[in-house]
Amino acid sequence: MTMTLIAINVAPPAEVAHGDGSVTTGIFKQSVTGPVTVRWLNLDGDGQADLRNHGGADKAVYAYSLDHYAYWRDVLGRDALPHGQFGENLTVTGLDEAELCVGDQLRIGDARFTITQPRVPCFKLGIRLADAGMPKRFAQSLRTGFYLRVLEQGTIEAGDAVDVVARGHGRLSIRTLFDAYLKPDDPAARCILARALEIPELSAAWRAHITQRLARMA
Repeated sequence: MTMTLIAINVAPPAEVAHGDGSVTTGIFKQSVTGPVTVRWLNLDGDGQADLRNHGGADKAVYAYSLDHYAYWRDVLGRDALPHGQFGENLTVTGLDEAELCVGDQLRIGDARFTITQPRVPCFKLGIRLADAGMPKRFAQSLRTGFYLRVLEQGTIEAGDAVDVVARGHGRLSIRTLFDAYLKPDDPAARCILARALEIPELSAAWRAHITQRLARMA
């Protein structure tokens, strides 16, 4: 597969209106130009508001496929969707959740990353797109993107190649894993979730969720 980094998107946490009150979120990403430094927990200029559910080493950077934008323009009836619209740090053309797997390592610029888990959308995606039903549609589409742990800090820039430099244990694709996650009563899904626990790079949060789910299904 050929992948290219099309845009780098960052934002510090900001307070936005929600219902009768407000919420703090970093989902309103804006594209930046020029080189950007990759650090252990985020990109320069970026930040997460809810550190209990976002951010940390396992979710330092979020990548999403530019190829999905056409689908969402059609579904949402919108002519324009700026890069970063789904809260992603990295907008990548050629990114395919059906091919890329948990534990795969990616080289971008002189930084290196490993894929840790699919993205589970929360209500803030609905705020970003002014559509409360968006989190459910996003999950059901299986167009989730994925989170990355930083293995080597470095510098990245739009236009950089995104190269797979190592494959994860067991070759469990992001799409297969997320599809199983959505089917808690499916025996076949249970086998897939069990396979995920064998992958060392799986995020700690997903490892805990899957362990609990399998225990309930036993």
